[in-house]
Amino acid sequence: MDETTEEALRRRRLAAWRGSRRMLWRGPADRTVGERLTQLAADAGEVCDPGDTPDLYGDGVVAELERRVASLLGFPEAVYFPTGTMAQQVALRCWAGRTRDTTVALHPMAHPERHERGAFGAVSGLRTVHPTREPRLPTAREVTDFEEPFGALMLELPLRDAGFLLPEWDELTEVVKAARERDAVVHFDGARLWECASHFGRPLAEVAALADSVYVSFYKSLGALSGAALAGPAEVMAEARAWRHRYGGLVFQQYPAALTALLGLERELPRLPSYVAHAKVVAAAMADAFREAGVPWFRLNPPVPHTHQFHVWLPYESERLGRAALEQSEETGVTLFRGWYPEGGAPGTSMTEVTVAGPGLEWTEGDVGEAVRGFLGRVG
Repeated sequence: MDETTEEALRRRRLAAWRGSRRMLWRGPADRTVGERLTQLAADAGEVCDPGDTPDLYGDGVVAELERRVASLLGFPEAVYFPTGTMAQQVALRCWAGRTRDTTVALHPMAHPERHERGAFGAVSGLRTVHPTREPRLPTAREVTDFEEPFGALMLELPLRDAGFLLPEWDELTEVVKAARERDAVVHFDGARLWECASHFGRPLAEVAALADSVYVSFYKSLGALSGAALAGPAEVMAEARAWRHRYGGLVFQQYPAALTALLGLERELPRLPSYVAHAKVVAAAMADAFREAGVPWFRLNPPVPHTHQFHVWLPYESERLGRAALEQSEETGVTLFRGWYPEGGAPGTSMTEVTVAGPGLEWTEGDVGEAVRGFLGRVG
């Protein structure tokens, strides 16, 4: 597909999603620039005094956001970063200096390994090793028995590329204990940690307390424009601020992103448990509809979602499924699925990510079944 055709298809998809009357969630591109700016101006007064001076190099509303995150996660301090990629490089670099070990153990499907162009090694001089290659987080035994030393264990909660998977609480505590017994620090890649508390049945701060440091994202689940935070001990966060400056992350003004993060904490964070609960309803209804339609093979991963997101696999080419999903959006105003991808599966199979958020709470089991049947009818 040439660049012109690809751009035309992208615009067509955006138009279809923006025009949909029913969706399981609304993505960041589903609203125009003007709509987002208008909404921010209307809502900002909920989390700040509009008469305040905008932030300068991290004070004001950015500092308030840091205080709020530190309190929610139960850490002494938190540091705001423009991106999670930068936040995690800084975190692991700080810990490497303290442990005198630049080796980080993490999953080969973790975000830094798959989606950051080898940044840990190329930029921060860190080396990565993998206690397991199974499509799940490592077990305590795998951490204990791993043949190489490492200074830090990084756990992505949930492990997105494996299906937004989480361990059970006892499994997670045992893995952390195993790392501690090897004198390794534990860092949580918690880009989506906000929605994990329901699965563990523990308050957010209790989950975060297992780790020495935690990174969280503001746009992945909370709907902010951008931004991330790193939380941990005061002395480590002081060093993190120095490295943030060196990495180019001390931005002159960031109040639009910070305000949307605060709004996300106020509005979306309390609703995440309801999204997680309803994702289970949506997933079960999808599975029933696929079975009733006689689909030759399908997989929901995991079958019962651990968070408000999960994977769906079908035995068709991604281009075919993507075309059917787009036609359904355009012709009916109902968007069930978005992008389909061939990666990671056998030839002729494709995967999509499903997210259930505010708009998805309106969907009944019958609505899901009807949408699945409409989609499959267009697959042919």
